Amino acid sequence: MTDCIFCRIVAGEVPADEVVSSELSFAFRDLSPQAPTHVLVIPRQHITHAGDVGPEHAAAVADLLVTATRVAEIDGLTERGYRLVFNVGEDAGNSVPHLHLHVLGGRQMGWPPWSG
Repeated sequence: MTDCIFCRIVAGEVPADEVVSSELSFAFRDLSPQAPTHVLVIPRQHITHAGDVGPEHAAAVADLLVTATRVAEIDGLTERGYRLVFNVGEDAGNSVPHLHLHVLGGRQMGWPPWSG
C-alpha cells in the first residue's frame, strides 16, 4: 500500500532504525519510545491489524513472534523480561493501520499492563 508508512519503511522509501529483519518481518526502533527498548515488529505483508489476521497469515504472525524474541535477545531483555503488545483499532491507540507488535523492556513494567 503506497499510503502506508510501514509499507514504505519495508520498501526502503522511509528510513528506520533497523534492529533485525527476516524474510517475513522487519523490526525497528519506535520514534516515540515508551521504554528504554521500544521496538516495532511488522510483517512485510500489509495486514491492517490483529483483528484482520486469518489462517492465511499464520506464517507471518509466527515470524513476528520469532523476530520479537530476537529483538529481546539483541537488547538483553530475556533475563529480566519484556512486554509484547498488539493494539487493535483507534481506541486502543493503534495509530498506524499496519499490523505491528510492540516489544517493550529495559525497565520495570507496571501492573496491570495499562498502568505503564
